[in-house]
Amino acid sequence: MHRALQLPGNSSPSPIDRDALARRIGELGDWFHNLDLFGVPTAPNHFLGDFPNIKWKHLDECIPKDLSGASVLDLGCNGGFYSIQMKRRGASRVLGIDVDDRYLSQARFAAEVLDLEIDFEKRSVYEVDQLEGQFDYVFFMGVFYHLRYPLFALDKVTKKVKGKLVFQTMIRGSEQVRQWENNYHFWNKDIFEAPEFPCMYFIEHNYANDPTNWWIPNRAAAEAMLRSAGLHIEAHPEPETWICVPRNAVRDGQYIHELELAGTL
Repeated sequence: MHRALQLPGNSSPSPIDRDALARRIGELGDWFHNLDLFGVPTAPNHFLGDFPNIKWKHLDECIPKDLSGASVLDLGCNGGFYSIQMKRRGASRVLGIDVDDRYLSQARFAAEVLDLEIDFEKRSVYEVDQLEGQFDYVFFMGVFYHLRYPLFALDKVTKKVKGKLVFQTMIRGSEQVRQWENNYHFWNKDIFEAPEFPCMYFIEHNYANDPTNWWIPNRAAAEAMLRSAGLHIEAHPEPETWICVPRNAVRDGQYIHELELAGTL
């Protein structure tokens, strides 16, 4: 498909090729990532607007323009937007994983059309610790609140972070944070009445017509869980996104989830 879409000497497909490209985009089903494939958008009517570019524009200056030699892991890669952005910056290895065959087909198609060498695998985030090695950049965008066991997944993801973790989650409730004490008396119930106390909202049924929306944190909970996973928050470029580096993820030679599973945390 890719070879048929690009014409020798042209930087973009002909109008007829654009029609064929648009048809193929439609055949791949509904897209959640709005990608620009030679002027043909994949999700032009997205309810969030130009998504996820509306997130990326806040991250753009936080990530080096030249990623030559860098390795990137894109968790829950969806249609491949972040994988594509990082490959365009010269990352030597980009791996996107997802559990949805439709999204993986879309991501592979987009990478082929754009002539970008990106690997995509069907793999659960709960299996991420089975991947070989670590990555200079790990993207964990828009996945956390879809997980029934979010902190367990975050602990496993942290194991793969050599350089930076770019983390994004839906936020609901208070977006305020404050310094809390390290301990409180058993009968102190007042702290739980404070809207800025770290809190996760559990969705028993559906939220936004999506049964995979399980746990949605407020800002304080998102940041507290990142710290609990041994991550240091370096930047908070937009309300739902944090850039972190591992600081205390390994204790006595073991990662936090390993200590927890062994009952020694």
